[in-house]
Amino acid sequence: MVAVIGILAGAIIVLLTILIIKLERKRLRFSKVPGWPTVPILGNVHQLSRRSDEFTQQVYSMSKEFCHHGVFRLMLFDWYTLVLVSRAEEAEALISSSKHMDKSVDYRFLHPWLGTGLLTSTGDKWRSRRKMLTPSFHFRILNDFLSVFNDQAKILEKKLRAKTDGADFNIYTYIALCTLDIICETAMGRNVNAQGNSDSAYVKAVNRITELTILRQRSPWLWPDFIFNLTRDGKDYKKCLKILHEFTEKVIREKEEARSMDEKTLTMDDMLKDRDEDDIGKKKRLAFLDMLLCAVENGEKLPFLDVREEVDTFMFEGHDTTAVATNWAIHLIGANPEVQEKIHQELDGIFGNSDRPVTMDDLKEMKYLECALKEALRIFPSVPFFGRSLTEDTKIGNHKFEKGQTVIIVPAAIHMDKKVYPDPEKFDPDRFLPNNVISRHPYAFIPFSAGPRNCIGQKFAVMEEKVLLSTILRNFHVTSKQSKEELFPLAELILRPRDGIIVSLKPRK
Repeated sequence: MVAVIGILAGAIIVLLTILIIKLERKRLRFSKVPGWPTVPILGNVHQLSRRSDEFTQQVYSMSKEFCHHGVFRLMLFDWYTLVLVSRAEEAEALISSSKHMDKSVDYRFLHPWLGTGLLTSTGDKWRSRRKMLTPSFHFRILNDFLSVFNDQAKILEKKLRAKTDGADFNIYTYIALCTLDIICETAMGRNVNAQGNSDSAYVKAVNRITELTILRQRSPWLWPDFIFNLTRDGKDYKKCLKILHEFTEKVIREKEEARSMDEKTLTMDDMLKDRDEDDIGKKKRLAFLDMLLCAVENGEKLPFLDVREEVDTFMFEGHDTTAVATNWAIHLIGANPEVQEKIHQELDGIFGNSDRPVTMDDLKEMKYLECALKEALRIFPSVPFFGRSLTEDTKIGNHKFEKGQTVIIVPAAIHMDKKVYPDPEKFDPDRFLPNNVISRHPYAFIPFSAGPRNCIGQKFAVMEEKVLLSTILRNFHVTSKQSKEELFPLAELILRPRDGIIVSLKPRK
């Protein structure tokens, strides 16, 4: 018996020794990568704040400190080290490649809600889905969505008219509810009336499940499913998940049952051929769901759960991202009267005193507004981090990293490179005038990522944001009521302001 115990003890000691040697080798390898000093076992964990606003500022500070290196490291315990990319040249090496397209392990916390849809899938499944779903963003389909953007923007305008008494208020929620209505109608063909009823179970579940996903990402002790599921937050997550999935499933079933026999034989190509620019407002408006129900993958219609995960993915990607982009733009425009005046002049030149809806031709004429929107996305990119997992040993900058390494691209840091953007914290829409963009590094502006795995819905997003911004600015003069120091950006799943966006409005008409 004593001999057995001795053998077991010896085996444990050997295993621990091997583990310690491996960790020490890893520590020595990463010690060559710029970053804050580390301590054994903890790495940098003891230095990092659990408050989102403080953590965001820490990452930004590190980006500035190590900007001339292009990459830096953040060690979360000895066994998990993040490599962060903060310069366009290093980002290009990674995201322009057709090899490193697998999302990092951090995205696994979205799997219970989104499954392995377009955002979270990898390998052949992602390639197949991307090819299949690209026609869903055809300009003919986007034309159809313009009426949804206009209808919901008009409701937003009416809501904001009640806030023109000169008092300060938080515009964030008004815009967020509007973008939720838009994505529900464009993704599912269902109007949830979030702007009229923000207390609906679905609206609350969307907001709550996002909060819980962020909480879990930032809390390593909640990473194991069996622990998270035992907590109060884990049980709350399951309730929200049930509400969201049941709602989506109900809509899919109703949509499928309502389709005629002829419609059930149509393919995506058939549906696109049946649309024409002259048909806008005449034929039944399509939603992404209509396209998904016609989609064919490997010669077969998509299974029910696959349709659901793509609809849920559209919902997730198309709600908060457009809400924060529009809100940040409103803040920056409201804080820069000279920019707002130029936008007012441009919009007045397009619309005059008319309150007609926005057309596709109008959107093309909003050149300065688009510059202002892009500049807002430069300063406050909606998605603060993109995570990738290396599929082979790769050199980034002056450092070589092993297969499986998690690499985080930080757009907010890339967008603040002084060599590319002089006085980078200044809001200057002229940076995006055509003559100023020509010589710029193609990966110096990546609010929608870039390369093969860029955001499939970026045209949709820009269209929506321009419709919302133009509707607000045609009708109101905006004054921002927060200084830069009072914004407290939170780099979570999206880059949102901790306390919302406080403004006052005056009617222009």
